[in-house]
Amino acid sequence: MQRQLFAAMLAALLACACGQQNQGGAQRAPYASTYAPPAAVAVLIQHATVLTGTGSRIDDGDVLIQDHKIAQVGKGIAAPAGAVVVDAKGRWVTPGIIDPHSHLGVYASPEVWAMSDGNEATSPTTPNVWSEHSVWPQDPGFEQARMGGVTSMMILPGSANLIGGRGTLLKNVPATTYQEMKFPGAPQVLKMACGENPKRVYGSEHKFPSTWMGDVAGYREAFAKATEYKAKRDAAKKKGGSAPDRDIGMETLADVLDGKILVEMHCYRADQMATMLDVAQEFKFKISAFHHAVEAYKIGPQLKASDTCAVMWADWWGFKMEAYDGIRENVAMVDAAGACATIHSDDPIGIQRLNQEAGKAMAAGWRAGLDIPRERAIRWITANPAKALGVADRVGTLESGKDGDVVVWSEDPFSVYSHADLVYIDGVQRYDRAHPAAQPESDFKLGILGREEEMQ
Repeated sequence: MQRQLFAAMLAALLACACGQQNQGGAQRAPYASTYAPPAAVAVLIQHATVLTGTGSRIDDGDVLIQDHKIAQVGKGIAAPAGAVVVDAKGRWVTPGIIDPHSHLGVYASPEVWAMSDGNEATSPTTPNVWSEHSVWPQDPGFEQARMGGVTSMMILPGSANLIGGRGTLLKNVPATTYQEMKFPGAPQVLKMACGENPKRVYGSEHKFPSTWMGDVAGYREAFAKATEYKAKRDAAKKKGGSAPDRDIGMETLADVLDGKILVEMHCYRADQMATMLDVAQEFKFKISAFHHAVEAYKIGPQLKASDTCAVMWADWWGFKMEAYDGIRENVAMVDAAGACATIHSDDPIGIQRLNQEAGKAMAAGWRAGLDIPRERAIRWITANPAKALGVADRVGTLESGKDGDVVVWSEDPFSVYSHADLVYIDGVQRYDRAHPAAQPESDFKLGILGREEEMQ
């Protein structure tokens, strides 16, 4: 057993070294993605029930993945020479699941102080921090999420602060560094939080903010300063003079004002979401999504009008006052209003079963009399999170030219009995339920297994 573990580790290290060599020694920007999928043969998945994520369902359908991309989706697709053919009769195929709100890697397992790196709770506004600098790629949670069909996830700072810092989108692949997981070309996001959390963290110490009006004042003050910083920076660039003294926090907020960084906002109550839309209007930036959003059902038309997604749980509610008005029909009602409805985990266990969360939300909609077919509900965990995170042109649907992120399910993916049988990320098979011994494991987990054998 130990020899097998060491062999697996050696193979992973050699693969990593080859990936680094593929960079060609070229200069790269600091903190840039080094992710590059390894070579992969073409894969043709045949005779499945295919939910494309575009709103379509194909019975007895085929999906061809070639050169890391979705090549064809339809019926009767011919297998290219040398392709691996997967007979998926009786099984279902969907795009890879995208979790738009995760803390894997920054609140890693095991849950101890040494792994608690998600909240820089030293100031109400910390736009200068980036969650990617806290990500620990060896978190066993990534592997567990992959077994649940999750191919990408947004890693966010926590919600202690009004402005918590930048988040980063990761491809859910085994890696040694976060740069090897970082989704190439994806926009960064800014995590903000409203409501009870910031005022509890700081108000309990008799610091600012201690009220919701203090929260709003904090956002406005930060963006007022960012507006001045941006004006000086832009004027200096236009005249060819020197820019203002560098402030990496103000750089983040200025990039939000320029539309280069998306705002992902923790916010539960409908009235608070409406207030934050006004703050965004005042300073001319856009909120891409409200996260948690348990009262989103109250303002569905307003969310549609502002093109703001609601990132929600299926049925979490009541664990604090701002979550008290949560209802099970929340996701379905937002969807019925024509707004962008999305499901997230915010939890290392929930991320393993996002397909079931979507199933619960769909069933709640059915009970409320809403007609929600499976081909529409799958968008809540695929196409819609891709839209919220600014990568809908790359992932979230099974369309020609999109990244080959695909899941083969043992049966209806909304069933509690369904399992992810096969998971492909950029056309590379990253999980096979039928061959668990062949799966890559984190160095952390390998070390534990090795010690257990020694003690036996």
